[in-house]
Amino acid sequence: MAIAPPPDSQSDHQHQVAEDKAVAAASGGENNQTRRWTLGDFDIGKPLGRGKFGHVYLAREKRSNHIVALKVLFKSQLQQSQVEHQLRREVEIQSHLRHPNILRLYGYFYDQKRVYLILEYAVKGELYKELQRCKYFSERRAATYVASLARALIYCHGKHVIHRDIKPENLLIGAQGELKIADFGWSVHTFNRRRTMCGTLDYLPPEMVESVEHDASVDIWSLGVLCYEFLYGTPPFEAREHSDTYRRYVQVSFRLPNCCISCALYAPT
Repeated sequence: MAIAPPPDSQSDHQHQVAEDKAVAAASGGENNQTRRWTLGDFDIGKPLGRGKFGHVYLAREKRSNHIVALKVLFKSQLQQSQVEHQLRREVEIQSHLRHPNILRLYGYFYDQKRVYLILEYAVKGELYKELQRCKYFSERRAATYVASLARALIYCHGKHVIHRDIKPENLLIGAQGELKIADFGWSVHTFNRRRTMCGTLDYLPPEMVESVEHDASVDIWSLGVLCYEFLYGTPPFEAREHSDTYRRYVQVSFRLPNCCISCALYAPT
């Protein structure tokens, strides 16, 4: 089944309003958390990607013709890895977030073997693949991405949500080229400091490496690591051995190559 993506001419605001109206129409005006979706409500299109616990497909909701990404997770794999609680927490958190730089989770449903997440379709795909293609981004593009992610994180932290796994693989690109934070699998809603070590090695903050308490500032650290990677093409603490990466983290040891960015970024304020 071929599905045409939404037109690029819509503004972010118009696109968001259109999505909300379409989903409301599809659910018959019901709250999305009480809407009883089934697989029969969707036309399934091409695969968009695959993850550790399942696959993601392009899909169309039949009643509204709204295009979504349908994430299909296998219960057996979730149970084997003991991440059912983690998935419930991810759904609870992401379904309540409303920000143009955060991927929407419209709803979910399940059958005997699978869990289905109904997600916003990010037309231009994964940032990770775009970064691989470009090697690194221009200063203007990197600054635009960092500013939009900062706004999204301020929004999350204002709601006491810590993402804890900000990295290129968890960022998608929308129709207007805007970044969208996705995959809230390691996120947590909390008013207290945490001790859990989680996330991805190259983006871990020193407090996680040293197994001490952390708070929302761990996301800001990851944002700084991303800024470096956007400009240079590799994370600042990357090393061949994990032990060397840990050591560089704790010592905050990295270098700024004399390429890729202008001298203006080095100038004192």
